[in-house]
Amino acid sequence: MATRADGMNAGAGGDEGSAAGKAHQPTSTAAGGEEAARAWMDVALEEARSAARKGEVPVGCVLVDATGREVARAHNLRETDRDPAAHAELVAVRRAARALGTWRLEGVVAYVTLEPCVMCAGALVLARVAKVVYGCDDPKGGALRSLYRVGDDARLNHRFETIAGVRAEECAEELRRFFGALRARGKK
Repeated sequence: MATRADGMNAGAGGDEGSAAGKAHQPTSTAAGGEEAARAWMDVALEEARSAARKGEVPVGCVLVDATGREVARAHNLRETDRDPAAHAELVAVRRAARALGTWRLEGVVAYVTLEPCVMCAGALVLARVAKVVYGCDDPKGGALRSLYRVGDDARLNHRFETIAGVRAEECAEELRRFFGALRARGKK
């Protein structure tokens, strides 16, 4: 099992590593590149599936430092924590800041299954991440490409590279399956 930047085993320990005991770790040592992006998106998809098993909207996020080490991972916890801000990206950013001992996540790449919303995109700007790689677009709430372009807005004090569409169909299918099951049960 790989070691995270905070020295803990990836996936170990309660809510901090929600894929405990079966954490998938990409073999690439670099945070960039198409192969690495697909592999890290697999980790984010594992987190999304963990969210769905808890009755949470299946969105997952993994943060990787410039050397290719996992810093943090998370999935949506809004229902579990009764917290409207407990989106996967925010939970992961908070965990990464604690693990690294700084709020500046310079050089970090965020891999997210769904295009971040305005709140999450803003947090990623404020955290100074280097890049955001996401799976499927969010036409109703996406803030990196669909509705807004927060990550490359020249009016802000930080910008990051955005790569869209990595494992888009698999990411979208997790959401379709989840919301289809909810509709079948007569919820939302």
